[in-house]
Formats: sequence, C-alpha cells, structure tokens
Amino acid sequence: MTDDVVRNEGVLIAGAGPTGLTLAIELARRGAGVRIVDAAPAPHRESRGKGLQPRTLEVLEDVGVTGRALAAGTTRLPFRKYFDGAHVNDTDPFAEARPTPDAPYERGVLIGQWQVERLLRERLAEFGIAVEAGTEVTGFEQDEDGVTAVLADGERVRAGYLVGCDGGRSRVRKAMGVRFDGTTDETQSMVVGDVEAEGISRDVWHQWFASDGSGVMLCPMPGTNSFQFQAGPELDAGGDPLPPSLESFQRIFDRYAQVPGITLTDPTWLSLWRVNVRMVDRMRVGRVLLAGDAAHIHPIAGGLGMNTGIQDAYNLGWKLALATAGQAGPGLLDTYEEERLPVAAWTLGISTDLYARVREAVKEPGTGVEAAAPPPMGAGYRWSSLAATATPAATGDPAVLRPGDRAPDAPCLDASGNPVRLFEVYADPRFTLLGFGAEVAGAVGKLGAEHDDLLQAFTVDGGGSDLRDHEGHARRAYGIRTSAPALVLVRPDNHIALLTRDPVEVADYLTRITTFPPKE
Repeated sequence: MTDDVVRNEGVLIAGAGPTGLTLAIELARRGAGVRIVDAAPAPHRESRGKGLQPRTLEVLEDVGVTGRALAAGTTRLPFRKYFDGAHVNDTDPFAEARPTPDAPYERGVLIGQWQVERLLRERLAEFGIAVEAGTEVTGFEQDEDGVTAVLADGERVRAGYLVGCDGGRSRVRKAMGVRFDGTTDETQSMVVGDVEAEGISRDVWHQWFASDGSGVMLCPMPGTNSFQFQAGPELDAGGDPLPPSLESFQRIFDRYAQVPGITLTDPTWLSLWRVNVRMVDRMRVGRVLLAGDAAHIHPIAGGLGMNTGIQDAYNLGWKLALATAGQAGPGLLDTYEEERLPVAAWTLGISTDLYARVREAVKEPGTGVEAAAPPPMGAGYRWSSLAATATPAATGDPAVLRPGDRAPDAPCLDASGNPVRLFEVYADPRFTLLGFGAEVAGAVGKLGAEHDDLLQAFTVDGGGSDLRDHEGHARRAYGIRTSAPALVLVRPDNHIALLTRDPVEVADYLTRITTFPPKE
C-alpha cells in the first residue's frame, strides 16, 4: 500500500480489452503519454465477440493490426443449417461480395476476441507500453488541471485524463455518476462457451435448430481447436437458467444436434449471457471519459459490441492526443460525445432488432442466422460540428460524399510511380489534405508548411504532384469532376472534414481545431 502520487501527465486508461488497447495505441502513435491498467491478473482466452466488421478492419489497418488479424482469422466460413436434425442447406451470405477501389474489405473476419486483444497488445508493445495486469482503478478525483485516480493497492495516479474502458460493470462509470439507462431482460438468456468437439467438421459454422425455436450452434474458432458454443440454457424447476457447465452443454448438444458419438471436451470458457440493452446519458464528465462497453452494452447478435468499442477509441484517440499536447481547443473533446453517443443509440437499436430476427429465423427451415447479418457500421458523422459545410462548387455530385462521411480508399501512384492506396497515405496521425489539380498545388504546399504539426498535404494530378490518380478512382470516390480543382481535408480518423476549392477555408478549419470553443 502506498499513498504516494505517481505523476503521469498523459492519459490513464482503465481496461485493456479491445477498446482500451486501441485507444492506447492511437495515443502512443501520436506521442501522447499513456498508462493502461486492467483488473484481470492475466489476459483471458475467451472467444467472446468473435468478428471484426469491414469498417473495423479499415480502422485497424490505420492502427497497424489488420494484416495480422486477417492472417489469424478467416473471412470465409459457410453457415450449415440443420432443422430437427436434418441438414437443410449451406450458405455464404457474402459469396457475391467483392472488394472495390473505395472499400477494400468486402466482408468481415472471424477471429476470437482474445486473439484480437493479443494482436493489439503486441502492437502496443512496439511503442514500449505494456498493460499493467491485476491493477484496477477504484475511484478518482478531478480538478481543472487533471485527474487523480486511486488504484486498488492504494496507489494514487495523476493524469491529464482518465478513460474508462472497463466494461459493462465499469467502476469508472459508477464513480462518474452518469446514468446507465436501459433494461436487462431476465427472461431471455443464452449459454456461451468455448469447447472442443472431435469429429465435427471445422469447415462450416454448424447451426442446429428445432421447430420449438430452440437449438445449438458450434462455430469453429480459427487458429484453435475450439468451437464457440451457443444455445438456450437449461432451466430449473422454477424456470430459471441453470449455471452453464460442460455436462449441460453436452446434454443440449445431444438433444438438438442428434449426432451420436460426439463428446464435448476441454471447456476454456463457460458463461450465462442475458439480454442487456443499456447506454450512458453522457460519455464525458470533465477530464473523465467512457468508451466501449463501459458506455453501452448490446445484445449479442451481430457482434456489434467489440466493433463499436474499437470505433469509439478511434474517434477519441486523435482528439485526446491533441488535447493532451495542448494543440486542441477546449471544445474538441465535446465532439467525441456529440459523434459517438448517437452511434451508440443506433447500434443498440440495430442489435436489439437483430437479436429478435435471429430468434425468429431459427424457427423456419428455409432461413438461417445469416438472415440477421448486421448492416455496415461507420458510415460517418454528418451531424457533427466537425463536419464543415461543403462549398457547392467543390464537387460534381455533392450527394456522393459530404463532410462527416467516411473517407473512401482509392489506388493511386506516388511521385516515383509506385502504387499507393489512400488508406496508406491516411495512416499518418495528422490531418491529410488532398489538393486535386495544378490550380491548387501552390496553396497545398503553403498550407502543409504552415500547419506541419497538424497537417500532411499532397497534390494530386498537379504539376510535380505527390500523388497521381491514374485511373480516376479518387476523383470518382470523392465526387470531384474530371480536371476540376478541389481541396479535400481528411480527419485523422479518416472522415471527411472539408470539401472546398478555397484554401482559406482549410486554414480556417485547422485554426478552429486549435481554438475550438467548449460546448455551451
């Protein structure tokens, strides 16, 4: 026990799940001081949220992890459905999906959550930062200059900001005093776990359903010998769910799969899951913020929880880094809640609807869980105060793209004629300015020099251009008329900040970031 205050003038992150780890990397790669702690004594090995959506793969490409995730997981796993023991069909809902120049990931990747966390920890270690396991934030006090957090062993940590990424039972959220509105439906529950099952094919996701609406699913987890087991629980005499066990998993499997001779073994995770639909009314109180499950918890359908948390962290990271460095106006952090709270509300509605659709789909022989595939996430923040009004003449078709939207990818050539994708260009942690046409080339160079700490600038198809849109994909993706001059300002989290032809608007936007007024 110690009462000493350890100074850490950066950011303290409570919780080292996918959200906290992504945030730590985003801060570290921008040079911000960061310390990340987690209450668990060691990393878990549970599959939990087992899928990364296409937009999350775009985010993690910027973070530096997508290639590793694709190597560890799989993007192609057909669904095999059985009804009352009989094989019905094999389907792949993404069989016709193809990557496009503006969207390189046409489908998500199946990968265990523990594997995602391992990859993120490895990436964080490349910045010299390790998770402090067995260390929990139990309380805090804050003032105008920072936060003093109290750890479970009595250590007092001084930080510029504290971010609670500590899950649905978040102690940081409880200490903040924010509401966590929503419901827990005790009548709807599921048992979930990781088990081995020798003799079952690992080439498909098995889904056995019965006419009473019950069933069991076994999903092979890539890179392991395990399957994720999902089913309705066994009930006691009073109708309450029995605690999960390997024995109950076996009984459920035998009842619905009707495949003799298969024994479930080696359980590494057994859990009872209840339908929780909750979100906070605020994601920030002063210098303390929330992200991921600490701010919103979802029904299991669609795997939206892990994806939403990673995207929370991606939105917050660059803003928090600028605030920590003193480069942002006091109101920039307000835009985190402004942008992400509506996304959380949307996701709660979508995941609740998906869960209901799954429950209905399993009752029909001709349909499957693939019928409840989630819609794409990460479309953008058109409502945000960071979404500057586009100059009408800046684009040939303003309906194609608007400020606040996700910035599309496109293949280009660099100054040496080598292939380069815009997503590779955007990997720099600063804002990116694309200047299309020779008419704006001089202004682009001047803006890049004047705002070097905040901006990287590229001319596209101008005299001595940095990038060449050799196939026209960039202009088409950004709605820019052929040969028309245009300036496209892209945020550090790869969303459109500004579309214009006027360099003054770009300079004014960047100045606004550094002087951003607080929310009234």
